[in-house]
Amino acid sequence: MAEMAGGRGAGAIQAMAPEERRKQMMRAVVASTVGTSIEWYDYFLFGTMAGLVFPHLFFPKSDALAGTLNSYAIFFVGFLARPIGAWLFGTYGDRIGRKATLIATLLFMGIATFLIGVMPTYSTLGLWAAVILIILRACQGIGVGGEWGGSVLMSMEWGSQKRKGFLGSWPQFGVPIGLVLSNGITALTVTTAGTTAFNDWAWRIPFLISIVLVGVGLYIRLGIMETPVFQALLQERRIEQAPVREVFRRNWREILLSALLRLPEQAPFYLFTVFVFTFGAFATKLDKPFLTWAVSVAGLVSFITIPLFGHLSDVIGRKTMYMIGIAVMAVWGFVYFGLFAAGVAAVVFVVIALSLIPHDMQY
Repeated sequence: MAEMAGGRGAGAIQAMAPEERRKQMMRAVVASTVGTSIEWYDYFLFGTMAGLVFPHLFFPKSDALAGTLNSYAIFFVGFLARPIGAWLFGTYGDRIGRKATLIATLLFMGIATFLIGVMPTYSTLGLWAAVILIILRACQGIGVGGEWGGSVLMSMEWGSQKRKGFLGSWPQFGVPIGLVLSNGITALTVTTAGTTAFNDWAWRIPFLISIVLVGVGLYIRLGIMETPVFQALLQERRIEQAPVREVFRRNWREILLSALLRLPEQAPFYLFTVFVFTFGAFATKLDKPFLTWAVSVAGLVSFITIPLFGHLSDVIGRKTMYMIGIAVMAVWGFVYFGLFAAGVAAVVFVVIALSLIPHDMQY
């Protein structure tokens, strides 16, 4: 079914005038990339704050280690919620269209992030503040769970078979953009306001900025067309009533294998971009601005490496590219922590800046 619709969708794309086809493809890619950038800004911002300020804001009665572990546990709630978002928005994406669904995911994530910026902390609500934070983090996870796959799908459905890998890599480009924005704005805020003010109230500023970014994303997404593949499905009345159930029934082995394959990519990524704040503070005593700027540079490096490896996957194959990435990551983990533990500021900065290259090979 998907293959037939994909074939007819490709035919509809080819039937367009070349200039119109190129324009619509670019709009879809830009809308997907901007949207994922905003979503990942929101998602990563929580992780950054979990390492920097949430322990004393929401768990002041706990010691430093317990408060940090509690904060990271709430951060982990986002991962548990992501499959729910994929199921919920994936289902509606196959029923009402990719465009409407991606607008909904952007709003879902943006509102949750803004609310984190205005919510009370332990000093006002006690432990109920942590409960509210858990709920809002779950909403973030649901939003990004629907956004990620949907944005990649929209980009790929506008592309030719030979360029699907390259076009599909551009929404992934939103990851380093979101990483740079979240850490860059955080670093700028703490540098400008000072550590005391940041720990007290200025930590809210990056969360509040999210509402402006969401407005930009909505403006762009409202201007795109629905994909020809989905239009073909509508015309042929080939919309599944329970698409997620059908996918699990037909492809459960592939889903399980794909989930397991993500482990060597995703686990190190969050060590390098979130846990780094705790590890850096305790192991090397480096300050918050230093670490946030270093992670921002790592995101800038990924601006080059993600599309580069996406293009290489079109040349040498997805499997080969992925296996190379796994091998490099296995070696890089030892190099990373060995050099990091030395505590030399310049070396640590370079190690953090280069840390995401093995991840990008698998992305």
